[in-house]
Amino acid sequence: MRLTPLAAGLPASVPFVGPEAQERSRGRPFRARLGANESVFGPSPRAVAAMTEAASGAWCYGDPEMYDLRAAIAAHHGVAPNNVMIGEGIDGLLGNLVRLLVGPGTPVVTSAGAYPTFNYHVAGFGGCLITVPYRDDAEDPEALLAATTAANAPLVFLANPDNPMGSWIHADRITALIAALPTDTVLCLDEAYADFAPPEALPPLDMTDPRVIRMRTFSKAHGLAGLRVGYALGHSDLIAAFDRVRNHFGMGRVAQAGAQAALADHDWLAGVVRDVTEGRERLSAIAAENGLNTLPSATNFVAIDCGRDGDYARVVLRELVARGIFVRMPAVAPLDRCIRVTVGRPADLDVFAAALPEALAAAS
Repeated sequence: MRLTPLAAGLPASVPFVGPEAQERSRGRPFRARLGANESVFGPSPRAVAAMTEAASGAWCYGDPEMYDLRAAIAAHHGVAPNNVMIGEGIDGLLGNLVRLLVGPGTPVVTSAGAYPTFNYHVAGFGGCLITVPYRDDAEDPEALLAATTAANAPLVFLANPDNPMGSWIHADRITALIAALPTDTVLCLDEAYADFAPPEALPPLDMTDPRVIRMRTFSKAHGLAGLRVGYALGHSDLIAAFDRVRNHFGMGRVAQAGAQAALADHDWLAGVVRDVTEGRERLSAIAAENGLNTLPSATNFVAIDCGRDGDYARVVLRELVARGIFVRMPAVAPLDRCIRVTVGRPADLDVFAAALPEALAAAS
């Protein structure tokens, strides 16, 4: 097998160990699936109906131009279709963006502990990651800017709202970061949780600035994680560049139909956002009942501060998993003092509420 020198030097890795793999290892299913930030409330019934109707045509490839879905997304955001690119989730779009801008030795800036799939793509194309620490449990745009300028990096990554902490940054700070970027640097602004964010967290859309690309997804609030549909909003020149490297048949007919119907069902989305808000409040109450604090969240999950260090939090997580609760945690100190719990249905949260005091007692 003649691997390239770059591939030969990379470890075989999976950024996330899925709950299915853990269930196979455990030999039994989880009682509550609260670790992947999926929407347990599911997709819109209108999306399900559209996918059901489209399923009979699954023998056809999906439209490689994704014309109807791009037009619908463009109309939704008040931009032109040539400002929209659709891909296999934000993860797929990140891979293509990195491929466009990063080669062996290229410096790329991100936050230590931020979304690991971005780092995975940078490593896969031979880039050199430069990380800055979080500040007050949130990403630090000023530190990211300083590192980007110092390294003359062509790409910098920032998630707002943030995964894994759930924190958010005011739009004014994001706008200032963009304004100060070098003319040939691109900010990848991952807004996977934008549907849950307060309005003041999201800068106005500006498709005239080639220095920023915004990433959105149907995997979170729209409940379509299993379809893998994400999209990017950006300057038409940057969006057009994706046609040089993307998988043109990567988005199937059923996925395109489901996403378009989900986008149109505003009432369902509003109901999910309301349910998530109530679920975050319930998780905060459960944590408080056990003497723990939660971090303010603008996402569909809550970071619960276990009150000690990462070693202790890892034991808490292990004990929750042993009790059939799938949760995750940040990987980098001091963020790893927390566990990250996705908002679930009331029954899911009842299971978590019963297991958490047992897990804490076992960990102690």
